[in-house]
Amino acid sequence: MEKKRKPLVSVLTPVYNGEKYLPECIESVLAQTYQNWEYIIANNRSTDHTVEIALAYAKKDERIRIHNNSEFVSGDANGNIAFRQIASESKYCKMVHADDWLFPECVERMVELAEAYPTVGMVGSYGLRNKHVSWDGLPYPSHVVPGRELGRSAFLGGPYVFGSPTSTLICSDEVRKRPAAYNEGNQHCDIELCFDILRNRDFGFVHQVLTFTRDHAESQTAFSQRFGTDYLGTLEHLTKYGRAYLSEQELDQCFRRSWRQYYKFLAAKLLHGSDDGFWKFHQTELARLGLRLTYGKMAKPVMAELFDLVLNPLKTVMRIAKKLSR
Repeated sequence: MEKKRKPLVSVLTPVYNGEKYLPECIESVLAQTYQNWEYIIANNRSTDHTVEIALAYAKKDERIRIHNNSEFVSGDANGNIAFRQIASESKYCKMVHADDWLFPECVERMVELAEAYPTVGMVGSYGLRNKHVSWDGLPYPSHVVPGRELGRSAFLGGPYVFGSPTSTLICSDEVRKRPAAYNEGNQHCDIELCFDILRNRDFGFVHQVLTFTRDHAESQTAFSQRFGTDYLGTLEHLTKYGRAYLSEQELDQCFRRSWRQYYKFLAAKLLHGSDDGFWKFHQTELARLGLRLTYGKMAKPVMAELFDLVLNPLKTVMRIAKKLSR
């Protein structure tokens, strides 16, 4: 197929102070075997050398465009700004975070699958997360699963195939039809977008490692692990999309399970110590969702955690030693 006949893919990198990893990210886009792309770098008022790095690459390749925000915004708001820059003729769009990168065949393999299955609204793949292959996949050699089937499976604890924004290709029309692709109030707005799209579209999967996601102390993943945002994200997604994928009985079971897991997490944080910022974050997020804690339900997981501390003294000592070594 001639280059000019291949669909245009918009590659997007929202970035703030990304000078450390941005060159590797940009180089991975330039190295794609698929060449009909535009690359939009949304600079969120960076104060390091991010702009200079991006400009240097843009001078070498006219497919690279830089959007400089007029004011600083949140990371997810910057993601929405990047989505709004995609060209009108773009058929697919692909996020790649500034500290991540793509394997050379990434865009080509994902576009091939999307073109072969018109009902597909988004495409995922396996990815490296630091040194390990991450995320679940569809049973080989299956490449497509109905969106509602996958969403139901995800809520019921089945394989997690959504991956990360870097590991996903999305049909651009699915972005255009929404006032904002990301719900900026949700720490897991990328997953929310998946549930939203899959109500009416199918999910495609490439059985190949195509992306690299970098976890480090300043990454969103590190923040999520410290603050337990996954628990809040699950409750939000169940509230918004549970009835689109689950029966009332299944939804009730999922809510009960999610609340149990959340209370257990909070009980551990209560006994092992967390600062005021942690609790303020959870109070604010629960209020945003119209939810609240029932402190009577906290008693059982707190007691279970106390028994664990008493009956497993070695584990308790190791936890304390780990904290002191930080």
